[in-house]
Amino acid sequence: MKKALAAVSLTAVAALALTACSSGSESPADGGGDVAAKPLSIGNFLDVTSWDPSLADIGFDGPYLSAIYDPLLAIDGQGEPQPALATDWETSEDFLTITMNLRTDAEFSDGAAFDADAAVKSLDYLKAGVRSQEAYRNVESFEAVDEDTIAINLAQRDDTILYYMGLGRSYMMSPDAIDAGTLAETPVGSGPYTMGASSVPGAEYHFDKVADHWAADEFPFDPLTVTPLSDATAMLNGMQSGQFQMIYGDKAGTDLAPDMGWNVASGLATWVGLQFSDRAGATEMGKPLGDLRVRQALNYAFNGPEMVETIAQGVGEATNQVFPVGTPGYVESITGEYAYDLDKAKALLAEAGYADGFAVTMPMAPPFQPWQAIIEQTFGELGIDVTWKETDFMQYMSVAPEYPMFVGVIAMDANPIATVQRQIAEPQWYNPTPGLEAFPEVQTQLDTVLTAEPGDAQIAEVEKLNELVTEQAFFSVWSQSTNTYITTSDFEVTPVTGMMFPTLRQITVAG
Repeated sequence: MKKALAAVSLTAVAALALTACSSGSESPADGGGDVAAKPLSIGNFLDVTSWDPSLADIGFDGPYLSAIYDPLLAIDGQGEPQPALATDWETSEDFLTITMNLRTDAEFSDGAAFDADAAVKSLDYLKAGVRSQEAYRNVESFEAVDEDTIAINLAQRDDTILYYMGLGRSYMMSPDAIDAGTLAETPVGSGPYTMGASSVPGAEYHFDKVADHWAADEFPFDPLTVTPLSDATAMLNGMQSGQFQMIYGDKAGTDLAPDMGWNVASGLATWVGLQFSDRAGATEMGKPLGDLRVRQALNYAFNGPEMVETIAQGVGEATNQVFPVGTPGYVESITGEYAYDLDKAKALLAEAGYADGFAVTMPMAPPFQPWQAIIEQTFGELGIDVTWKETDFMQYMSVAPEYPMFVGVIAMDANPIATVQRQIAEPQWYNPTPGLEAFPEVQTQLDTVLTAEPGDAQIAEVEKLNELVTEQAFFSVWSQSTNTYITTSDFEVTPVTGMMFPTLRQITVAG
């Protein structure tokens, strides 16, 4: 079961081209080489999508890319940007210029120095990248102010750019490698490791430690190996045999951890439920969803807490919201707004003119089958005649939005404005037509959010927007699921909502 959930979560994240104010904090201490080396072998769920940061996914690529490349900004467990190659930054009063000071002691593995010109070249490359460009959609230009200072000039205010840069969209690349167009085959960065000659693409990657890296003490892992292995049983066997010191875990591994003395870290990653891709009822098949009472009925009809205990085996949070539980924007007081009530669901359908239900076609792929039976049972109780259109797992993302609703396991973000943009406001693969023109109250509140003063005032407006889209039943959310990471007692992991697998910066030696 967990393997299926993990695979679906990956699908959601892999399709999201991640985008992107705050002020910086102090730079981390320079590496001094005093930290004892620790062997670290990681069992990751998937292979690297690309060694070229402009083409790579953020999902499971974290440990791969963070070994080779340094980012301008990193991120902490709360989703807040942290210094890396950029030591600090400030945003202008009009929110249109972000000025960053850069380290002067970093060097690419081909010998080139990292400086403002190199940073601008990488940023221009990322802005043009197929996947990385969303982070920089509001950027007008990048400017080298002096040798160790850059300016990011925005065409309009962007409250998420620093978040997405820290999440994995600001890796710096060698200028010569960018010009050569060879990054996908031969990655060249200024990171704490270089690719080992004994690496076997698709099977096992070995990394050689850069002894004089500016933050060497923050990366004491030596030797370092990352192995892509989608078989949860094989990964767990690898932990038990000592092959791995860290794996992408499941419930079986979590249950075994206490007896083995392993550390377990979990963090919310995705919301699970029905995504209404035609909530405005613009299509013939989606017409029923254009009625608020129908969307609300489909919220009351599913027993989220029971589904967490049965289908998700007790892993996750039962909630009706797309904002991660406990994060800014999440509203505890509305968690029970759609408490399971099948009779109320039937009454709402009858009020909307669908006492006998309606017919709907939905896509289905193998990873989503754990929810198929409960959907059929629930829809049967409501008189809804569902026809499943079987599709291949890899095709699900491209075909699902063609239907008025579908089973979604959608990646969440720690940053509340990113959640607003990617779940409500902007077209995504899972929400190609947000349909906000049919919801003027939502559009008005969205505009208020995006123009509010950053900080508590803006979060208060985000909460109002969350309450509004929940009341309007923009989604039928059943629960939020977690990602789990299991390590030996030597290591600790800080999960980050928005990353399917942490970067090396989120892995520390246990103290």
